[in-house]
Amino acid sequence: MKRLILGTFIVIISLPVWTGAQSAVKAPTNWFNLDWKQDGVPGVSSERAYQTLLKGKTATPIIVAVVDGGVDPMHEDLDDVMWVNPGEIPANGIDDDKNGYIDDIYGWNFIGNPNGENVGSDALEVTRLYAHYDKKYKNVNPSTLSKKERKEYDYYTNLGTTVNEAREGAEKNLAYYRELKQTFLESEALLKKHLGTQTLTMDQLNGIKSEDEKVVNAVNVVGKLLEKGLDASYFDGALDYFEGQTKYYDPSFDPRDIVGDNYADSRESDYGNSDIKGPDAFHGTHVAGIIGAERNNDLGIKGVSEHALIMGVRVVPDGDERDKDVANGIRYAVDNGASVINMSFGKSYKWDKKVVDDAVKYAEKHDVLLVHAAGNDGSNTDIANNFPTDKYERHGWFSRKKAKNWIEVGALNWQDGDKLAAPFSNYGKNNVDLFAPGMAIHSTTPDNGYKDAQGTSMASPVVAGVAALIRAYYPDLTAVQVKEILMESVVPINHQVIKPGTKDMANFSDLSVSGGVVNVYSALELASKTKGKKACKAATWRSAGNAAQVAKEERDRA
Repeated sequence: MKRLILGTFIVIISLPVWTGAQSAVKAPTNWFNLDWKQDGVPGVSSERAYQTLLKGKTATPIIVAVVDGGVDPMHEDLDDVMWVNPGEIPANGIDDDKNGYIDDIYGWNFIGNPNGENVGSDALEVTRLYAHYDKKYKNVNPSTLSKKERKEYDYYTNLGTTVNEAREGAEKNLAYYRELKQTFLESEALLKKHLGTQTLTMDQLNGIKSEDEKVVNAVNVVGKLLEKGLDASYFDGALDYFEGQTKYYDPSFDPRDIVGDNYADSRESDYGNSDIKGPDAFHGTHVAGIIGAERNNDLGIKGVSEHALIMGVRVVPDGDERDKDVANGIRYAVDNGASVINMSFGKSYKWDKKVVDDAVKYAEKHDVLLVHAAGNDGSNTDIANNFPTDKYERHGWFSRKKAKNWIEVGALNWQDGDKLAAPFSNYGKNNVDLFAPGMAIHSTTPDNGYKDAQGTSMASPVVAGVAALIRAYYPDLTAVQVKEILMESVVPINHQVIKPGTKDMANFSDLSVSGGVVNVYSALELASKTKGKKACKAATWRSAGNAAQVAKEERDRA
């Protein structure tokens, strides 16, 4: 799981969440739920819908799977909205509901083992691919290769260039920030000794009169941070980031042995453990809160959907997720009754796209809507890769066929005008469906915390929450119908904005298929006029309450 972290003094970049210092003008805490006309920010009008359209109406709880890096099920704002497996008895070590997973009370973790050990960090997919081909081509004379092998060899050398340059850059930056921190600590110690004090203030530094060059330099070094209220711990973010990067691009780093599965078998599914929180649940917990944090408990925040039940499915480490785990995460969510699956993750390389494609088709067959973050590279995904994708692959090439139950989401800023598109968001006239709030989003974090974060990772769950709300009040609508409603009911944006990742201006309408921003109020109005046509099989799948058993019978027949 790559993270975007915006600091005060240095910018540290990876994917898919920005967190930290915001702009001088602060966004309203609940802005993503607010209304554009009433409140002056481009929210999705959730509050307006609850106060008017939904007042007095009944709804059906909807299971929303958060396929992510971990969710804290005990958070004060999530504990009463977590999905609880009705067929499982907690902590008895038995697969009571016979769905293939022991003690899966709140969901499942596909990157851990039965002993409770979990994968925290993993390499990037580009690194894993390089390591894979390196075993075959490391000492090969390319002139001896066949035409097919030469093509593969060229791909391998390109991977190597990417990995090695990135690793060398990370190592240099890590050494640089280590030196900066050490210089700060030494300067701080020198000034404390010079002043005979255990603490330093700006007044003390401003009062120093010395011709000693070392003291003067120390004042400059320490003063730059001290005047901002910072200390040596300020460098830790950069150190953690670049230390992580050295792992991401290290071909020898492979923690998969922790899981204990047969990684070569992409169809294997009986592995993992029930720890949906894992070692770092910041990202997934933040996503879960946006979707469905309790709205009426006078705590923290309000999620978009009042009727969402959050299922935690852990497949994303600190690094790139693996296709096998993504496919199993989707299938687990479908088999256990999810109607909407949020996927706030992505990567530029693929390992086994077909196994993910098959899982997406499986979700479509069972009427499950998939909502996916477009990515935070400021890139045009009509050109650049962002896997997984709704385009199916055939014989190594992308076919024209696309998943009908898939929504790709770009991120919106809370400020209108030319800044409306979030500066980091990916976009695409063909590949990004719509935009949703994704900057300065206040939501839940582990251990009863709350924090602002930003990224398409935050925009995707806004849309997942809207979809869940529609399915809760209009359960006869299919996943495909819900997508069509979301697309047709967007608030169209007709002015120019700064194109993400550039300084150029572009029509907002050219950044996505719909050219607009998701809106709960408009979507609910359209949903009320749309005749439901849910397939009988899909309705039975959910209404009978036996999704896990039906799934087992399907697997047995296969």
